Order: sequence, then structure tokens, then C-alpha cells
Amino acid sequence: VQLQASGGGLVQPGGSLRLSCEHSGFTLNYYATGWFRQAPGREREGVSCEGSSEGSTYFANSVKGRFTVSRDNPKNTMYLHMNDLEPEDTAVYYCAIRHYPGSGCSVADFDSWGQGTQVTVSS
Repeated sequence: VQLQASGGGLVQPGGSLRLSCEHSGFTLNYYATGWFRQAPGREREGVSCEGSSEGSTYFANSVKGRFTVSRDNPKNTMYLHMNDLEPEDTAVYYCAIRHYPGSGCSVADFDSWGQGTQVTVSS
């Protein structure tokens, strides 16, 4: 499985961006999708994770109410919708997929990763 994230860029505080992650070689046998980010000098952290079946979606407290996720399964694409962006959201954003049962939204919980896309929030 190959993951390709895109959609990053420079945006002013209060602005919005939509990140996309297309996954090729996709199969139905995945258990979760996730979005992560890594700011300079900090560890990679989970932003949002979602199981493959209907259920609750996890959002980090720092993004609750501002970020949402969606999937377009026929297009093998998942999205991270980011609104009301803050300078603290500046980071490289990554998408990930887990191909085994489990839970959690940490780096160790996912086995397939895309390359990151830079998001910079600055005036």
C-alpha cells in the first residue's frame, strides 16, 4: 500500500485547508486510518484516527471542533478538513493506515505511512 498526502501550504490564522491522502494498492482489509502531525522539535502526534467500520472518530483535544475527517472509498482517498487554523497547527502532516486489529491513535498503532505534507499557519 502506498499513501500519497497532499494539500498542504501556507495559510493565514483563521483560514482553512483540506489535506488529501490517496492510497494505492488499497484493499478492504484495513482496520483504521489516521492523520498525524509533527512540528519542529516535537514528536509525531495523532491528530485524528478512525476505524474502518462505523464508529467513533478520535480527535486530539487541540483540534476538536476545528478539524473533521472524511473518506471517499471509491476514490481510495481520505481527507482531513482543517478550519480555524492556528499557528500552533504548523507541522508536517502525515496520513497512515493500520492493517491489523487494534486501537489507539499513536505512531506505534499504524503500519503504513505516507510522506508528509507541510502546513504552515502564519500571517
